[in-house]
Amino acid sequence: MPEAAARELLTREAVYLDERRWDEWLALYAQDCEYWVPTWVSEERLASDPQRELSHIYYSDRRGLEDRVSRIRGGKAPSASPLRRTAHSFGNLLITEPGDERLKCRTTWSSNVYDPHSKSSYQLFGYANYELKRAPSGWLIARKKTVLQNDTLPSMIDVYCL
Repeated sequence: MPEAAARELLTREAVYLDERRWDEWLALYAQDCEYWVPTWVSEERLASDPQRELSHIYYSDRRGLEDRVSRIRGGKAPSASPLRRTAHSFGNLLITEPGDERLKCRTTWSSNVYDPHSKSSYQLFGYANYELKRAPSGWLIARKKTVLQNDTLPSMIDVYCL
């Protein structure tokens, strides 16, 4: 059941981010994963190449995510000091390319964020395209492209906010 496996994996991702279970969150990603949050080039066009255009966030493999988590844990990330509290939701899961070994899916998402520094809350929202791949341990995220629909940001964003 690809849809059930995808829903389980993406639910875990949201829970692990909200509960700051960094190691478990990282374990959801393949070593050779790509994690990308493109910027809007214009009102109609997203950046299409993370190597040539500006991105909110781009990591070409899991080492980048691991480094980011290390900075968050160590207090060396300005966007995570103090660490914001989040509540992630996703819905409208659509399997766009089913498969036994790889599958692609799309979701809509929102994240409620509380910033203890400014004592303010805001919501981020958009959609995400995932490519999942089967591994001996289960399904892993091979690619994640997160489109931030409200990109006039009240604060810096980080992986745990999306």
